Amino acid sequence: MSTPTVTRVQMAYARIEAVNRPELWIDLRPQEAVEAEARLIDERLAAGENLPLAGRLLAAKGNIDVQGLPTTAGCPAYASTPEADAPVIARLRTAGAIVLGTTNLDQFATGLVGTRSPYGAVRNAHDPARVSGGSSSGSAVAVALGIVDLALGTDTAGSGRVPAAFNGIVGLKPTRGLVPATGVVPACASLDCVTVFARTLPEAEQALAHMASPPARDLPPLPQRAPGPWRVAVASPSQLGELDEGWADAYEAAVAQLVTAGAEVRTIDLTPFTEAAAMLYQGAFVAERYTAVGSFIDKLITEGGDGLDPTVAGIITRARDIPAHQLFADQDRLAALRTRALAELADADALVLPTAPGHPTLAEVADDPLGANARLGRFTNSTNLFDQAAVAVPAGEVNGLPFGVMLIGPAFTDERLARIAALLQPETRVAVVGAHLSGQPLNPQLLALGARLDRTTATAPVYRLHALATDPPKPGLVHVGAGGSAIEAEVWRLSAEGLGRLLTALPRPMALGSVELADGTHVPGFLCEPTALKGATDITKYGGWRAYVTAPH
Repeated sequence: MSTPTVTRVQMAYARIEAVNRPELWIDLRPQEAVEAEARLIDERLAAGENLPLAGRLLAAKGNIDVQGLPTTAGCPAYASTPEADAPVIARLRTAGAIVLGTTNLDQFATGLVGTRSPYGAVRNAHDPARVSGGSSSGSAVAVALGIVDLALGTDTAGSGRVPAAFNGIVGLKPTRGLVPATGVVPACASLDCVTVFARTLPEAEQALAHMASPPARDLPPLPQRAPGPWRVAVASPSQLGELDEGWADAYEAAVAQLVTAGAEVRTIDLTPFTEAAAMLYQGAFVAERYTAVGSFIDKLITEGGDGLDPTVAGIITRARDIPAHQLFADQDRLAALRTRALAELADADALVLPTAPGHPTLAEVADDPLGANARLGRFTNSTNLFDQAAVAVPAGEVNGLPFGVMLIGPAFTDERLARIAALLQPETRVAVVGAHLSGQPLNPQLLALGARLDRTTATAPVYRLHALATDPPKPGLVHVGAGGSAIEAEVWRLSAEGLGRLLTALPRPMALGSVELADGTHVPGFLCEPTALKGATDITKYGGWRAYVTAPH
């Protein structure tokens, strides 16, 4: 017998087959093993155990240890099988999350494109001709496609934010050290952060709360925040540099939305941020990547280099010969830039920027792998160099593709940034009664839009339910007033933008209208055009769609 969590697992594996994106994964756990774990989760819940993340499915970037699965960092020859989960994985599992597998990445977490992997280039969730963003490519796309609820990535130069922006999801990059990086193959150990992807900000925050540790270093003295509205720093259009068509307007619209929500904005000089961003790869800091895996790469090259991405190998091996004196000079320059950047921010609660300057195609990256990648880090590279926290969130669409912004602030202002980011994520609700219910065939459409279940309820007793002759089968809910009955319903929360997307894809005879619930409130919901009822079967007596489809008839 299927339990709720087992059903969710079955849906995930069906979704994996349906989307046909094998490049997302390095290793998937066998479905039978995951279902067995899901069954245990439901048994523990039934016994009264508190599991806040019960039923949440999790994917882990392939440089994070998952017990029993090889940790490859995107290089097959580097693989080793850990005896224990990384602490971040263990903590999420303790809270009830279930790991599906490890995901593809730019090899050794070196890249922002998601194409530098012997396991294949990860294609964007919305446009397969475009890059997914990296290096946490598979993790982001697995969330965006509704396969998993949460996924872990890492972020040294933007790897937990750029893929979020390109795939229309949330990426939280916490303060360095807030989340343990033990059990993670380092890229630059002094800068690396474990990040979390989710379709909504509350889901990402909930996961981060379970991942985090008490600060491992003294909290820096944060300036006392004066009373008043949120103060948000923005960049002038001239300092943003060249952006893709429509992206400057989308950025200005996001800023305007913050103002409408009550924030105060002011323009700052972005120069120290962009100059520091250029230093991450053009300066001596890249030498730390050689410290992490350079000797392994050198040895593998002498043995033929099988499985090495040539772009990644070139970046890391070139870092071998950077002189020590350059590192000290760069540290001095970075300190000066950081002082200037903090002075620019002054009493601002956050800096809001486009997460990336544009979204390249796979072909564009193939033509210029270094240049296209370097461009993507213009706004993200400086964050960890300056020891800042960040959150990337969706902020509309440009030409039918997701556009995202990120909010950046001082270390340990993670919660503050999330509260400001929430101003960009207005929510609405939608009532569903049929194929979009949990466990039903169309539920992944809701999940892919970032929807989350608010509650299970029923309609007011003024509706009739009919089984329509559609594929997949779906019901038609019609308001009749007297003579109606209460019908089982679920209320889902999702962004206004997500509801708009759902409406665009809604086929006739379905329509969106106001649905009255049992408590007398009204929410948007799926109704049926009365003309579609010709030849349909009235199934109101079953009380709901799930009862009807499971009943013998």
